[in-house]
Amino acid sequence: MVIRSGKTGSICHISRGVASLLTRTHASAPRREAPAPVSDSDKRPNLRAIDLARKIRQEKQNGKATGGGSEAAVPNPSVPVSPLQKRVIELRQFTQQLQNVHPNVLAKHLHRGLILPHPELAVINKPYGVSVQDGSRDKNNITDVLPILAKMMDGIRAGTQLHVCLGLDKETTGTLLLARTEEALDYVQNLHKNHQVERKYWVVAVGVPVPSEGVIDIPVIEREVTGAQPHFKMGLSPVYRVSEGGEGVTKVRANRQAQGAVTRYRVLDSSNGCSLVELQPVTGVKHQLRVHMAYALGSPILGDHKYSHWTKLAPQARYLPLHLHARQLTVPEFKGQSDITVSCPLPKYFTSTLRRLQIPIPDEKEEE
Repeated sequence: MVIRSGKTGSICHISRGVASLLTRTHASAPRREAPAPVSDSDKRPNLRAIDLARKIRQEKQNGKATGGGSEAAVPNPSVPVSPLQKRVIELRQFTQQLQNVHPNVLAKHLHRGLILPHPELAVINKPYGVSVQDGSRDKNNITDVLPILAKMMDGIRAGTQLHVCLGLDKETTGTLLLARTEEALDYVQNLHKNHQVERKYWVVAVGVPVPSEGVIDIPVIEREVTGAQPHFKMGLSPVYRVSEGGEGVTKVRANRQAQGAVTRYRVLDSSNGCSLVELQPVTGVKHQLRVHMAYALGSPILGDHKYSHWTKLAPQARYLPLHLHARQLTVPEFKGQSDITVSCPLPKYFTSTLRRLQIPIPDEKEEE
């Protein structure tokens, strides 16, 4: 089935049941306890200035410890958290460390995640929260440490280079394809331009897409969202609209600035109002998968704070990571040889969420 219509103004919310189920798992910090009632002795006007300063300082420290300060604040260690909450906290801390560690440390971590040791290609398991290219405020990005990674892979050898063939967003995990020669880089990029490189992503979706399998063929365009938090985001630009009588559709003039976007999807399993969905992008438009899931299928990706609501930037649950994983990559008949297919295991937070939602994990033995 081909889906050819969608509302750019649709608003996607997490159901109350799913929110309560996941908030217990992924809440980054417990709620602050209510302040104790003020006694009569505290109301006395002869409070010294030094006592007042100490009180204000203590309240600020308590606010930071309970999550009332910045997002980087550390939760209060005196308040117990569940094992799954602890994993989310550890993921955030680990991500922050990778963003700011010495480049050699990041390169060593990427080297441990090497999946495909090929003479001309390499695939690494990209970690969550690390940018592929420069442009963010983070100290590190993968492109800058590729020279160090190349020496770790081949030893200290002059002329060794690595090039990113197909990039991934900062919050996306999984297969990141690298070329070890400029010739291999050009070859793969030409295949990609002709839509011959097959990429499969796994996402945890809030909701269950209907129908369970199909093709989304709706152009995508960048739009400005006005309001209390003005910002830009990608949205749908359908070329069909429902007729006034509600019967049939009418073709409309396509927006010149819109980009064609086609995504194949298939629901692998579902439970508790959420689903595990496999996505296969035919085109490569910015945020294509996130927009098609949220606005075309009405099932936003779990942890997608940008596209879960159209008019505002509001998190589904604080610190909840984006559940978007580049699962598999296939380069067909590389230079006349057989196809190269590489699969990347799911990150721990992804599998923990699936177990919490009671969604069976396909090929679970491979994930362990």
